[in-house]
Amino acid sequence: MPIDIARASWSPMPDWIEVLADKCAEMSQRQVAERIGYSGGMVSQLLRNRYRGNLSAIEDAVRGAWMGATVICPVMGSIPTDTCQDWQRKSRDFVPSNRLRARMQTACSKCPRCRKEGA
Repeated sequence: MPIDIARASWSPMPDWIEVLADKCAEMSQRQVAERIGYSGGMVSQLLRNRYRGNLSAIEDAVRGAWMGATVICPVMGSIPTDTCQDWQRKSRDFVPSNRLRARMQTACSKCPRCRKEGA
């Protein structure tokens, strides 16, 4: 069980890792990874406490997807933190497909929450 793996690997286990493990038990690890915008391999590394990169973006994604964490976006108002990250990713490769995407690209490029690389 994913929760058993996480408990054996983390001491103490962060609340968002517990939520991630619970979601992996409810659905496939691949589905969990897709929902938060990361790979299944990264989710596996997280559960085993083997991921050595910056955890803050992943934590934001989990908190936004399943724990109700929100931020105030100047364009969209209150949005989940994982939605914010999704827009940040989209804004890196500007495609003028619609008015909202153009507004979000401008807003994200000026936002202090925007992770310029690797989010």
